[in-house]
Amino acid sequence: MKRIFSLLFYLITLQVEAQLYYKNGKIDYRQVFVETDDFDADYLDRLESGLKDIKVNTLRVKVLNDLGYYYHTRNLKKSMTIITQGLEEARLMDDKYWEGRLQVSQGAILLRLDELDWAEIVLKSAIEKIPEKESWLLYTNLGYVFERQGNLGVAFEYAAKTLKIGEKYRDEKAIAMAYSDMSNLFWKQEKYEIGLEYGLKSLEIFEKRNLKDLDYDFTLQVVGSNLIKLGKYEEARRYFEKSIIIGEKYGFYNNLSDTYIALSDLYNELGDYKEAEKSGFEALKYAELLDNNFMIMRSLLSLGKSNNSIGHFSHAIQLLEKSILVASNDFGDKYYLGLVYNELSESYEGEKRFAKALEAYKKYDELRQSVFTSEADQRISQLQTEMNVSQKEHTINLQQARLEKQKILQTFVLTLSGLLVVILGVLFIVMRRRRNYNLLLEQQNLEKEYLLKEIHHRVKNNLETISSLLALQTAKIENKEFQSIMEETQNRVHSIGLIHQKLYQGKDIKSIEMRDFFLTLGEYIIDTFNASSRIELYCDMEPLGLDIDRAIPIGLIVNELLSNSLKYAFPNEKHGKIKISLSEKNSHLILHFSDDGIGMGEKPEIRGSGFGTQLITLLTRQLDGKMALFTNSGTEIFFEFQTQKAA
Repeated sequence: MKRIFSLLFYLITLQVEAQLYYKNGKIDYRQVFVETDDFDADYLDRLESGLKDIKVNTLRVKVLNDLGYYYHTRNLKKSMTIITQGLEEARLMDDKYWEGRLQVSQGAILLRLDELDWAEIVLKSAIEKIPEKESWLLYTNLGYVFERQGNLGVAFEYAAKTLKIGEKYRDEKAIAMAYSDMSNLFWKQEKYEIGLEYGLKSLEIFEKRNLKDLDYDFTLQVVGSNLIKLGKYEEARRYFEKSIIIGEKYGFYNNLSDTYIALSDLYNELGDYKEAEKSGFEALKYAELLDNNFMIMRSLLSLGKSNNSIGHFSHAIQLLEKSILVASNDFGDKYYLGLVYNELSESYEGEKRFAKALEAYKKYDELRQSVFTSEADQRISQLQTEMNVSQKEHTINLQQARLEKQKILQTFVLTLSGLLVVILGVLFIVMRRRRNYNLLLEQQNLEKEYLLKEIHHRVKNNLETISSLLALQTAKIENKEFQSIMEETQNRVHSIGLIHQKLYQGKDIKSIEMRDFFLTLGEYIIDTFNASSRIELYCDMEPLGLDIDRAIPIGLIVNELLSNSLKYAFPNEKHGKIKISLSEKNSHLILHFSDDGIGMGEKPEIRGSGFGTQLITLLTRQLDGKMALFTNSGTEIFFEFQTQKAA
């Protein structure tokens, strides 16, 4: 039993903590940033700990792939170890598909480790193993390889290929990624307006998906970078701040370093050099946490630029020379390396070391020309034109398809309209007949209501006649005790008659409003005992309607209680108060009656004939109720009845 509880606890923990859960007796996996964005700081550690319970199979290599891919945002060496393990297991299973998927992740990691040639070889070897529908991530990473190598034309070709796949298979993530990469490439080409346009198109699709993943975070930074160059600084800052929030939440160290570098550029443009330097150090912190030379080199470039801005040229030279040293001789990204030499030229010029400045500038110019070739520019322009033409053709095809659909829809609408006219005609006839029938029913109901009121009126008149006869008979009786009995009987008859009177006089023929009834009954009985000048009646309750089956027994009970109080509670013309209330609570009716008379003492005795007490007991049983009597100060009685009608 203890082992079963332990297993249950483990299963619950596994499901909640790492998106691994049991389904039909097997472990299943809710994929992060596809089915969920539950990706907190400990997610990868907990997912890794759950691996030990999964045997070597497709699920295990799938988890290893995600684990390795998302670890590359925090720890490149560890991510490579995990992906290598996944590749070994996929090859052991002879699973070409997952071998290809893991090679795509491996290529992405090699790219960030500055192993650009190896990344290209690995990614190209995966092309035949992955179906076209899922190949967009492969082409995206190949585009990054050529971008880093300074071959922007080929990089744009791969972005266009990603877009084509996304449009063919209606994959919104692929389309968003293509637009994001194009925005970044246009930024590098200094085409900021169109770069911003594509970046915003990408963000719109990402936000529609409502999954704030690694690529959405990167696109926020790209949009902000384009905005800086367009002089829209405050707008750019908002995008950077949003990017930083996501990066810190999910531990995207690479993106955080990227964004802080861009933020440093923003503060340099604004002339806030302290904040620029502070952002540069934040960028360096995350680059070193990731152990990524490419990001370290760019962070040092950012710090060098900030020092140039405030005239600290010697310090800038140290930072920029360190940046070149980190880049090493086989550093593939000529674009950023060129930017370092450009800043270094300014530093040397500031130090009046003009020969060094010229040498650095020549190096910058050489690197820039190798990246921004006329061939690359023409190729990008050609691809952009082809892409625009393709999208326009796609739009025309869509419009033609819509026109065809509209024609079909118009025919359908006309046919449906004809049917609706027929149906409406039939409905009109049916509704007119139903209306006439309803009017007839309403008339019959009014007639029945009138008859019921007439019956209650006649019953009330008959009861009044009986009451009058009892009064005449009482007047001829000389025996005081018998005379009292006759008066009580007369009051009981009047109480029942009063209920019938309320029914035919009220708006609702089915129920009696009890507060008004208690006040009318109480005034009548108090007047009968000639006690109007000395007895005050209070009825502190909300309006409450009861049907006749419950109103008559409760009315008779209150009649007996009032008569009893007036006979015995206020001797010698004593003044006093009587209180009555009725309320509904928790499917029960609570009747509360009290007076401030002399009370009954510790051992109350039945006075009179005792019939009133018997009647109260019988009526309480009839209503399936119970009674509680208190005689400490005056008399106080509580009744509790069921809310259903009396039998």
